[in-house]
Amino acid sequence: MPAQPEGTGLADLQRRFGLALLQGPLVIPHGIRRDTQPTRGRRFGVYRNNVKASLAAALAARFPVVARLVDEDFFTAMALVFIERHPPRSPVLAEYGAAFAEFLEGFEPAADLPYLPDIARLEWARHVAFHSADASPVDIGRLAALPPEGLGSVKLGLHPAMAIIASSWPIVSIWSTNTYDLTSQAPAADWTGETALVTRPHLEVLLHRLPPGTDRLVTALASGVALGQAAEAASRACQDFDLAIALSTLFAAGAVATLSEGSSR
Repeated sequence: MPAQPEGTGLADLQRRFGLALLQGPLVIPHGIRRDTQPTRGRRFGVYRNNVKASLAAALAARFPVVARLVDEDFFTAMALVFIERHPPRSPVLAEYGAAFAEFLEGFEPAADLPYLPDIARLEWARHVAFHSADASPVDIGRLAALPPEGLGSVKLGLHPAMAIIASSWPIVSIWSTNTYDLTSQAPAADWTGETALVTRPHLEVLLHRLPPGTDRLVTALASGVALGQAAEAASRACQDFDLAIALSTLFAAGAVATLSEGSSR
């Protein structure tokens, strides 16, 4: 069987077909007969527009608060730029959009909305949580039942759907008011930063505002240290840290999936 000329194989045709779909002006991929290009070209153009429109719609569904904050037309135009710069790398549509927040950080037309990237991070975390593995959350009663002298050696395992997004903007308030209120709202000038906790203890994705220092506690717990050492790290980092409030918030949100008692030595 004669060898195919370089650049005419199926894999190469598929690669250039994909690039033509999402990037640059309309180019008929090599391998389509020239005498059929006018008809094929129109069909290809329609197909390409449908692909881009579908991806833009998927992004709008994945980042609804971002879309509401900038309005539908602006978001669609912004999404098309993102699609050209960051075409899908996987056939799984649920994986598309991970780079959107980073893209927004450098998107000059949206520079007057500096909180937009963190809102996108929050919405992506909610999307990831929805598709994360299931795990049964631990009830805080198990912790309360332990003797006080054993609390410091307890290790808490975090839920696989849990995520924390710390921001210098009030992202929980912005997300909440633009999800549930009838009119969209931008942050007031005197609003301060918030840290969001995203969980999915059962079927519903939940969002909570973390009390001061709790993100440091969670970071320490995620590294595998015991509760006492994690609490010390959080206290050093934040003078307003309150362990009882932090634990109550984490357990109530379903952020703790395992509890193991360590050695007392």
